[in-house]
Amino acid sequence: MPGMSGRVLVVDDSKVIRQLIRVNLELEGFEVVTAVDGAECLDVVHRARPDVVTLDAMMPRLDGLRTAERLRADPRTRHLPLALVSACTELEGGGGVGSSHGVDAFLAKPFEPAELVRLVRRLLQGRREDGGHGAGASGSLSAGDPRGAGDPRGAGDARSAGDSRNVGDSARADDSLSAGDSLGAVSETVEP
Repeated sequence: MPGMSGRVLVVDDSKVIRQLIRVNLELEGFEVVTAVDGAECLDVVHRARPDVVTLDAMMPRLDGLRTAERLRADPRTRHLPLALVSACTELEGGGGVGSSHGVDAFLAKPFEPAELVRLVRRLLQGRREDGGHGAGASGSLSAGDPRGAGDPRGAGDARSAGDSRNVGDSARADDSLSAGDSLGAVSETVEP
């Protein structure tokens, strides 16, 4: 699917995670808009008109699941493909809590950037095949789901296939990242 691009709204309260997701998606040709939590997502979504939304599960003000419910309740965003990105694996699809809230896909933290790119591409492709009405009839997908995964090594990913560093694994000292930076792992601290 070279050349496929779209606009992705990335919603995460961690600045580092937002930047890592942004860099990886932009390197693959996607336009990226960000929001720090679900409340900001609901403000931005109508102006940005994204093709796909990624939501962190645990965020202040409005968490990812409640944001997904509100996006599904709004006729303007009802069919927008939604991916939940979380360390809470009990939310994973296939009848899990995430799918009951209208989430189309799940990506567990820590994750490989190639997994994220494949997941966004599958959601975008499903939306286009369904005439802009969601991720299609394929049901809830997880990052490991082979449906439409393409090259299992993540060909075209910003990193080499042999690079096994995960996003969300260990701490990074600063909160800045540019395309030339090493894509070392990061961790997210969630306050109760």
